[in-house]
Amino acid sequence: MSAFANIAIGGIFHAAVLFLVAAGLQLVFGVQKIVNLACGSFYALGAYFGITAVMYAQQAGFPPVLLLPVLIAAGVLMAVVGPFIEWLLRSIYDRDESFQLLLTFALMLMFQDVFRFVWGANPKSLDNIYLVYGKVTVGEFSVPGYNLLVIAAAIATAIGIGGLLRRTNFGRLLRATAENRAMAEALGVNVRQVYAIVFTIGTLLGTLGGALVVPTAAASLEMGVEVVIEAFAVVVIGGLGSMPGALVGSLLVGLIRAVSLVVYPEFEILAIYLIVIGVLLMRPAGLFGKPAT
Repeated sequence: MSAFANIAIGGIFHAAVLFLVAAGLQLVFGVQKIVNLACGSFYALGAYFGITAVMYAQQAGFPPVLLLPVLIAAGVLMAVVGPFIEWLLRSIYDRDESFQLLLTFALMLMFQDVFRFVWGANPKSLDNIYLVYGKVTVGEFSVPGYNLLVIAAAIATAIGIGGLLRRTNFGRLLRATAENRAMAEALGVNVRQVYAIVFTIGTLLGTLGGALVVPTAAASLEMGVEVVIEAFAVVVIGGLGSMPGALVGSLLVGLIRAVSLVVYPEFEILAIYLIVIGVLLMRPAGLFGKPAT
């Protein structure tokens, strides 16, 4: 029973981090209609900068309990690249999706070169900090406190995004812009400003996810590509542009990955894409996506 619980918590932890990246991808597509492959680069940027921030905090004598606030601050701070990238992408809003994919893929490759120049080609990691928040033990079941904190942070983020989209004036502007950009502009909505804010929020979600994962995984040049593969699996399963779909898709991918790693590691990616294929065959628009009309 404890082994099953450990697998489940590990899967939910991975799903929590993956949800942040997928939510950013979904938000940007839902409003701006851009399929952003560079979201993986934001994730890697958050990871690299998170490691750097923690190292400086340790040198400055910060108590270990401040690990999570430092990582959150690092992820939030790196969202400053969002407005600049959005400015670069303005010329492709009305272009074909294939052009959008090519340009955002080019951005991902450029980010990899930046990471190599700043942090080097070797993976970077943090040692002896994963268990800084101890373990929570119930009977035979034990889980690192850090995992629970990250899961709680992802849940709070999901609730916050839901509240932003449904209960605020800005959320109404987002939905109106997503539904009909021309009509929103005619009614006086500053669409350019809305796009900049949305893209920055999407960037923040990606950098935050990358920062939160570093106590459990090394930052490497390939991690951006790896998370993009999983994020797009989440999007296909949940439905492009659907935030509830991002949540459910992340849980499915996270749990499938955790079980596969324990039962048969070589089956990890294949298991995820078997689910993707099944969803595409039965519901091409995804579990929560709206069929094209």
